[in-house]
Amino acid sequence: MRNNPHLYEINTCVFIKRMSRKYGRPMTLATIPDEEWQLLADRGFDFIWLMGVWHRSPGARQKALMEPTLRREYDKALPGWSEDDVDGSSYAIYSYDLNPLLGESAELVQLKSKLNQQRLGLILDFVPNHLALDHPWTVSHSTWFVQGKKADAQTHPDSFFTSEQGTYFAHGRDPNFPPWTDTVQVNFYSNELRQALINELLRIAELADGVRCDMAMLALNDVFERIWGKYTRGYQRPDTEFWIDAITRVKERCPQFLFIAEVYWGLEQRLQDMGFDYTYNKPFYDKLRFSSPQEIHDYLKADDSYSRRSVRFIENHDEIRAVAAFGHEHSLAAAVVLSTVPGFRLFHDGQLEGRGIRLPVQLLREPEETTDPHIAEFYGQLLHVCNSPVFHDGQWLLLEISQAGQRDNSHRDLLVWWWHHGEQAKIVVVNYSPKHNSCWLKLPLPLGSNRRILLRDELASTSAVQDIQQLANQDLHFNFKPWEAQILDVIVTVGG
Repeated sequence: MRNNPHLYEINTCVFIKRMSRKYGRPMTLATIPDEEWQLLADRGFDFIWLMGVWHRSPGARQKALMEPTLRREYDKALPGWSEDDVDGSSYAIYSYDLNPLLGESAELVQLKSKLNQQRLGLILDFVPNHLALDHPWTVSHSTWFVQGKKADAQTHPDSFFTSEQGTYFAHGRDPNFPPWTDTVQVNFYSNELRQALINELLRIAELADGVRCDMAMLALNDVFERIWGKYTRGYQRPDTEFWIDAITRVKERCPQFLFIAEVYWGLEQRLQDMGFDYTYNKPFYDKLRFSSPQEIHDYLKADDSYSRRSVRFIENHDEIRAVAAFGHEHSLAAAVVLSTVPGFRLFHDGQLEGRGIRLPVQLLREPEETTDPHIAEFYGQLLHVCNSPVFHDGQWLLLEISQAGQRDNSHRDLLVWWWHHGEQAKIVVVNYSPKHNSCWLKLPLPLGSNRRILLRDELASTSAVQDIQQLANQDLHFNFKPWEAQILDVIVTVGG
């Protein structure tokens, strides 16, 4: 696996419908033509995350059809939708078996083999904190879930529900948001539940090359205690962390299996220390969307020991589409930053075409959207450039720049860094601002007589020749239009 790999997230049920329309016949995972996967491999992706492949819940589907807030989201995303377009949430899992809409159960193994032959890894979902509210375990193993009493269900009707057997179960939740009412909260203080989840992980490890673990921080002992302690007083808090036990067990059998954590609240390093290979980096997204260029520079400048193990993104299925969240030109500048800083770089299906509609995970069909030719062309070139080994195996250095004039502080809106690998060197400069800006930059190059330097902008295919001795004395001057970015291939030559 390359360093700083690229991950492509696909909404699997929507993708299958798209492929079926494209080829004029019903598709399953195993029958998608090889050239569709080869196209992603050729664009420099290392892993495919098939989001939402597992069997969805009938009970969760009923919730999805009845919930007024969700129905308004369907109206906004897919005008004219019908009930056939709606299923249970892909994160209210009924079983870790392949959704029948996607094919027969053996097709996941076939797909993994096909992807691996094209040097692509397969990432699937694992949802540790909750299961569908009608999961079979709620009947066969009710003690594996957080339970309340009748008074709890009456006092907090959004947080508890009553099963057909009369048990008062808690819904899964993030304490900062309303409960997920299509789910049931697992009890991480149950050793049997922990073992059952580990067994599910071991099964998934036979089908995929890694898992993206949903809301992974909710499984931490102290987090679980803070949210659910008053309802689990009859259970002893485990001596070990679930993730340490789970990751250890799986990696004993599959040492190369990847664990990716969706994690927030500043707990990224802690989960990496427990064995996660990569963790979400939501602060990076927030900085790119809401902070000044200087704040972004300072964030990247910090001693970030987990940066190369951070999942960087500017959109995913949980976030607003990049072009809608950032705006057209701003989103492309953010894409250059995403693609050229260290980390696990996540791209979302539709991002490369400039899609602007975020689809709720309950919908099985996507709206018709016209590809933005400028965005598509830009991403095509950007991914081609960033497929170079220098952006994966090279050394990264954040560069300092100076003002272009005594009273000109516009350099503070520019982000500049350097990649170096063997004979390759690249300079990335991004004007992360809606204004014209300029700066001076001293290149980190060795000096010598009779040297010349060729700087070729790989995003625009333009070049300029500079005298390296002159650069040593005067630095290199940049003048940028709003949101403009350059990726400069640095070539040092001897003689005229």
